[in-house]
Amino acid sequence: MTVSTQPGPAAPAGSAPAVTSLSLLAPGSFTDDDPYQGLEGTLRLFEYGERLGFQGAWIRQQHLVPNVSSAPVFLAAASQRTRRIELGTAVIPIGYESPFRLAEDLSMVDVLSRGRLQVGLSAGVPSNSELLAGLVYDGDWREYDFSHARIARLAENLRGDFLGGAGTVVPHPAGPQRPRLRPHNPGLAERLWYGAASLRSAVWAAEHGLHLVVANICAGEGLATDSFGAAQLTHIRTYRERFAGTGRPRVVAGRVIVPTDSADAATRRKYRDYQASRHERTLAPQGERRILIARDLVGTSAEIVESLRADPVLAEVTELQLELPYAFAHGEYEQILSDVAASVAPQLGWSPSGAVLDA
Repeated sequence: MTVSTQPGPAAPAGSAPAVTSLSLLAPGSFTDDDPYQGLEGTLRLFEYGERLGFQGAWIRQQHLVPNVSSAPVFLAAASQRTRRIELGTAVIPIGYESPFRLAEDLSMVDVLSRGRLQVGLSAGVPSNSELLAGLVYDGDWREYDFSHARIARLAENLRGDFLGGAGTVVPHPAGPQRPRLRPHNPGLAERLWYGAASLRSAVWAAEHGLHLVVANICAGEGLATDSFGAAQLTHIRTYRERFAGTGRPRVVAGRVIVPTDSADAATRRKYRDYQASRHERTLAPQGERRILIARDLVGTSAEIVESLRADPVLAEVTELQLELPYAFAHGEYEQILSDVAASVAPQLGWSPSGAVLDA
């Protein structure tokens, strides 16, 4: 079974959530002494999510820490362990990537997955640049262009136009070939997403025809509100107004959701302690950009559904992304996914896709 990449229309303002697509976002963590076990566990989560009927499974990409450092390599493996579920990157910092070489890797994964890849990207000077950029670039890395233009170059490469003039060829054992990005899957250029936390980023994504990823952090910079929901809603509405791409713009909203229904008493305490350790940061804007952070939703399914129904953003999007916390055990991740699929998402209008795990 294939999954449609065209979601239904957004719900009218003030209406209840109508979630038609549910995805998971995995941290992809492992330990230095046995990285295989952590990576294998994340691949099993992708398989588990597919069996539960999730429409998407996304992986974070991070450098210099024990998490997945190459989303395309990981998703190439995931493409061979799954059949239906969309496979996403959330997000690839384009600053460390060659727009052409990354396009080759992404195209390879998209072909292996039979067109299921969703490519989430971010621009700007990437994190830990003082440590890492000198290893990535020759010369003074501060002279490199880390702007949105790198993503535009990637998109252009993915369109697969032939390089050089009409008579340009490169040698090959099977005979001269016209040079182009290979393998080439034409639809991939239309499945690029931007991880936007600011109004400026949302506008850029709209004007360049990328889909939009919004998470549990956004910037209130330039907005007359300290409300996370109101700020993120402004980003989304402005994005839709300015969208200049083809087809329907997709918006996926990420939230940290941790149901306690089927967890034992010790695990429930762990979840509550996790929520409490992160609560203070949600009380006021952070820093010059007035970063606003949504609170984590930890509790029974009924409590979580009540909170999500009151979320103004979820009243206007149809795609919900479940952001899994860092440093939880594999069994805890499975419990969270199972409880969300069984008791939370159906109350928001969601229906599973494909073969669903037997209870």
